[in-house]
Amino acid sequence: MSTIIMSQCWPLQGLSVTQKAVLISLADQANDDGVCWPAVGTIAARCCMSARAVRSAMDHLEAVGLLARDRRFNSSTVYSVTPAKFNAAAAPSKGTRKTAKNGTAPGAGAAPHAGGAPGAEGDAPGAGGEAAGAGLEVRPVPPNRHITPIEPSDEPTVAPPVATPPTKAELEEQMQLACKATWGAYRAAYRNRHGVDPVRNAKVNTNVRDLVKRLGRDEAPLVAGWFVSVNEQYAVKRMHDLGVLLAGAEAYRTQWATGRQVTATVALQQDQTQANASAVDDAKALLRRMKGSANAQ
Repeated sequence: MSTIIMSQCWPLQGLSVTQKAVLISLADQANDDGVCWPAVGTIAARCCMSARAVRSAMDHLEAVGLLARDRRFNSSTVYSVTPAKFNAAAAPSKGTRKTAKNGTAPGAGAAPHAGGAPGAEGDAPGAGGEAAGAGLEVRPVPPNRHITPIEPSDEPTVAPPVATPPTKAELEEQMQLACKATWGAYRAAYRNRHGVDPVRNAKVNTNVRDLVKRLGRDEAPLVAGWFVSVNEQYAVKRMHDLGVLLAGAEAYRTQWATGRQVTATVALQQDQTQANASAVDDAKALLRRMKGSANAQ
């Protein structure tokens, strides 16, 4: 949009609402040199009018010097908005519209003061009656009233696109990508710790796919790579087999998320702590019962 061209077009007078709206739409899409190449249908949609009305308005704008059109073969028409060349006097004159009851004959018209007294108040020359011998009703053309148009909106409102669910092929493609990422993270961590690549066969591929289903496409690669660092006795003894990870997928995911590894030693310590706490609770309960019995005696 060129603010220079727009500021020169808004003050112009002597244009109809349609003509001014088309002019402003062109200026809104023009560069600082006034050049643009929108389609007629685009202008019609922006101005809420028909394509025929747009072309008619363009013809008038070209006649008064506000618009120049460069029609190119097999390409868009290039428009040049030229407010500095505006000449309202160059507009084509509109002749008197004559509506005939039985058709309009060339040269037919109303006699001066027909149908009324000469100079009668409120009668326009030739208005209010029938011409002698012609049988025509003549109506005066109303003056062209210039109304300052409201600036058109930039673009018509477009409804947001409706999201469509992914197809079965798209879901399968996403699953394949997640499986590749999960295997890649597990393989890199496994090779880094054990010095060799893990075995990959049909069973391993099934385990990877099931792991993605249980942990999701985003977390499965992260948990698989982390699992190889687990020092749990059973996992280490099984050389961090994917079957071990799949069997306790949710538990390992929680350890990964919280940053705590539960080894056999830790589990034994927690179990001993719980047992000690239970023994203390039982001793307190026994003391309360013994004290209650002594008070009763």
